[in-house]
Amino acid sequence: MKHLLFSAGLMACATISYAQKTAQGHVFDAETKQPLAGANITINGQKLVSDAQGNFTFTCLDRNQLSITFVGYNSISFNARCDGMQQIAMTSNASLLEEVEISATSAQSKNILYQPSSISKLNPQQLQRSTGLFLDDAINANVPGVQMYRRAVSSGQTINIRGYGNGVRGSNGPSSNFDIQGVKVYLNGIPLTDAENITVLDDIDFGSIGNVEVVKGPAGSLYGLAIAGAVNLRTVRPEAGKRSFGQQIMIGSNGLERYTSTLQVGGQRSAILLNYGHQESKGFMPHNASRKDFVNFVGDFTPNDKQAISVYAGFSNSYDQRAGELTVGQYDTLNFSGNPAYIKNDAHSHLLSARLGLTHTYQFNNSISNTTTLFGSGVMNDASSAGGWTDKVPVNYGLRSTFTTRFQVGKKSTLTGITGVESLNQRAQLIGYPMIADSANVAGYNRVGAIRSNVVTKTGNTSLFTEWTLTLPSDLSFTAGIGWSQQLIELNDRFFVAANNRPTNRAADVFRKNYDGLCSPHLAVNKVFAGKYSVFASYSVGYKAPVSGYFYIPYISGAPGTGEVNPNLQPEKGQQIEVGTKGTAGRLHYELTYFHSQISDKMTVNTVQGPTGATSYSYVTNGGSQVQDGVEAALRLNLLQGGKGFFTQVAPFANITWIDAHYRNYQFHRFRQPPNNNKDSLIDWSGKQVAGLPPVVFNIGVDVSTVAGLYANAYYSYRDAIFLTSDNVETLKAHSFGLLNAKVGFRRAFGKHFDLDASVAGSNLTGVKNYMMVFINQLPDAYVPNALDAQWFGNISLKYNF
Repeated sequence: MKHLLFSAGLMACATISYAQKTAQGHVFDAETKQPLAGANITINGQKLVSDAQGNFTFTCLDRNQLSITFVGYNSISFNARCDGMQQIAMTSNASLLEEVEISATSAQSKNILYQPSSISKLNPQQLQRSTGLFLDDAINANVPGVQMYRRAVSSGQTINIRGYGNGVRGSNGPSSNFDIQGVKVYLNGIPLTDAENITVLDDIDFGSIGNVEVVKGPAGSLYGLAIAGAVNLRTVRPEAGKRSFGQQIMIGSNGLERYTSTLQVGGQRSAILLNYGHQESKGFMPHNASRKDFVNFVGDFTPNDKQAISVYAGFSNSYDQRAGELTVGQYDTLNFSGNPAYIKNDAHSHLLSARLGLTHTYQFNNSISNTTTLFGSGVMNDASSAGGWTDKVPVNYGLRSTFTTRFQVGKKSTLTGITGVESLNQRAQLIGYPMIADSANVAGYNRVGAIRSNVVTKTGNTSLFTEWTLTLPSDLSFTAGIGWSQQLIELNDRFFVAANNRPTNRAADVFRKNYDGLCSPHLAVNKVFAGKYSVFASYSVGYKAPVSGYFYIPYISGAPGTGEVNPNLQPEKGQQIEVGTKGTAGRLHYELTYFHSQISDKMTVNTVQGPTGATSYSYVTNGGSQVQDGVEAALRLNLLQGGKGFFTQVAPFANITWIDAHYRNYQFHRFRQPPNNNKDSLIDWSGKQVAGLPPVVFNIGVDVSTVAGLYANAYYSYRDAIFLTSDNVETLKAHSFGLLNAKVGFRRAFGKHFDLDASVAGSNLTGVKNYMMVFINQLPDAYVPNALDAQWFGNISLKYNF
């Protein structure tokens, strides 16, 4: 018996010895091949640091989840082998040419070098150059050709991609000052854009975003109704094999506070991340406070080698006050007291939202895989402005499913493709109220009055798409794709008043319209030279269908042609040709693109006069075209990168956008308007410069990091002057401005358990007058200003690794 036990013990020791044998790894810079000393390595719960030669030794098990981080480089996670030396190449996050991770593509390689179009990618370093709480800071500083604005401290975001601004609203001609239209926005694969093609971002926790990719230009062959492009957001992901708890605290000017608590638990086949964020600001103007609470859950699960499951759930409670737009006179005289009509109506935006998405990926074989995302969201939204109060309750649901395929063609060619469907559906109720004086408190806020509108909408849009890339020898590839989209809108007017009760000619209360047959082709060619630089050319098409507020003409008593679907309104059509080059030349990374685009059937507003000469009603019509020619360039030079010196990164960067955007054959009517008060006026903006679009925008700066953990950045952002109105009155221009911003911090791991990141930063360090947003064609109101003086903030993050 003793011998038996002794033998069993020897076998157990031998088994343990075999299972826990040691292995080695070598960490180096992917570009310079220099070893990276001091890289932080986590494997099977064990924390290591690479030595001066970039080497490390670890205990190897049957399954080894290895994660490596290093200041100035993109983190790496993978399953390590137990045989031989692990050669681990890390890419600098100073590179412009990283891999596309969350944008749809049919290219064989995910590297941006192999994409025959313009895709800008933002990594954590770029997202965190400023506070990391406001996406427009990162977009405006790093993505040429794209401008992002917000209406208040953290709400009312709009996005302009290559001159396309947000459709039409009210009497503002071709430019809307509210929400986002024409751009598809996704979060963890879930569309944030609703079934009407409207996107609201008030309730999105930008402080938890870890990756952003922007597709510029019409993208109908992969994203459906995306006339301007697509923005893909992804939250910070849990890391396999890591367990940690982190707390972040940020304090800044004008009462800015942000508290984020994060728990992540990673195993061999599953990883979850749960965070809670509280954010608030008093704002620098009266009636401009913001308060938000966010909860985000992310789970990644790998049941087996063929399947992967990802879950995202989010809850938000967002409240932002609106101080309103300043008049030109207020802005010029630095009177930042707000808009009295907004403040009197307690103007605000309040959203309670919940969002859920489930993504399943199945690898059938080496040639075919499928990724399907099911999603749903619900929102309770109340908002008020100078025009009154609105309650909106939309529910959105749908799916996006894509098949990725890869086939060998002959011995040296490959055919890769992506084919799929996206379906979005929305049910919403919208109730409008006027605001009336509170007789018990005349000096206080106005109160909500009686209902003046009540509509229920049913909206659905479906897109079918397929795109294929044939990769030939010598890295030459041809891409062809097409998307088919349709949008169905049904509006039920539930506000029936006695004046509409006409037995012989009953006013319609249900309006329905289907915009279908919207086909969006995409053709492209790409050539990569020596694996270092490429040239490409592409042609793409996209559409934007009318939203529920555009497609019908409300009933007006005594006015013929009202109370019916607008019969002549057509979807806008966008076409783009772009030619560009991307690549690396030693330590220099560059992108250069020329584009020509045209938006046809651009929507605008016609007004119709009543018997007294006053405007009786207005309706949306197709006005003409908007044409853009532009050049975008981005450069980044890795002067110092990796190596054994004090600096691990010194990387100057610059980007510039030049755009010439004009209206073409753009005419519409305004009735009884000055200077012709007694007759109809034909407005002709043909040849005029597109209002609100700066011809030149550029950024220049530098990122620095050291082996000791110190890091810093500084950058200067310039925005050219813009017209406030589409008739291009020279005296009505917003002046150009430039902002200087900087940040310095310290990041280091203390022992095996603690990670510290502390920083201090400032924006607008020279105190330049500038605007957060400009309202176009809405005089006398025009400006949403930014703070006049420098804004400061400090951040400290502490993470405990179990």
